[in-house]
Amino acid sequence: MGTTQTAQLIAAGASVGDEVVLPAFGGAEAAEAVRQTGARPVFADIDPKNFCLDPKAAEAAVTDRTVAIAPVHLFGHPADMVCLLELAQRAGLQIVEFGAMPPVIAVDAVRRRQHAAYLDRRLSGVVKPSVAQGVEHAYTEYVVRVPGNGRPDRDAFKRALRARGVECHVPVKTPAHRMPEYRCDVHLPETERAADETLALPVRASLTKRELHRIVSACNALGGLLMEPAC
Repeated sequence: MGTTQTAQLIAAGASVGDEVVLPAFGGAEAAEAVRQTGARPVFADIDPKNFCLDPKAAEAAVTDRTVAIAPVHLFGHPADMVCLLELAQRAGLQIVEFGAMPPVIAVDAVRRRQHAAYLDRRLSGVVKPSVAQGVEHAYTEYVVRVPGNGRPDRDAFKRALRARGVECHVPVKTPAHRMPEYRCDVHLPETERAADETLALPVRASLTKRELHRIVSACNALGGLLMEPAC
């Protein structure tokens, strides 16, 4: 469980009494690695566009006890390492990354990007993934948002999709700051919203055109309900 990163955190100087800034969304493994060093995980909010650690939120979470920042690359989209590295340099901190990025030129990654492009062109009624300028998304997961206006919410949408034969799942069921072992009084509005709205649709390399069409047809039929005002 993050043994390599735990060793890197220790090498970065993390120990009892120190703090490491990291995201709560998708950050449970990173938080456990921090805890293994004896340091305290300090949770910062995410960028709502890519679900990764927001550099501005990370900067706001830095204290005189902070020794490192632990960004987590999620769903095949990297965190904003340019800004995070600049922050680390200014503050004299170390960077320890979690969530290894797969090679974007791998055959499976190419196929996933092709499937993602198909979904991007045809999906409606859900908020499709956003890709930062200059980034090649590997799409290890195709994560959309289902806005919760009351009809239907994300979980109802998920159940309805499964009933129509579309595999889907909630990518981050519980952000780390909600977990009993890390629970803390911190306000992370974008993390909370992402945890309540996100849904991962199939994008594996082996998908057929028929399966992709089924995903689009089911999502668009159900997504029309999202455009209606809630009662």
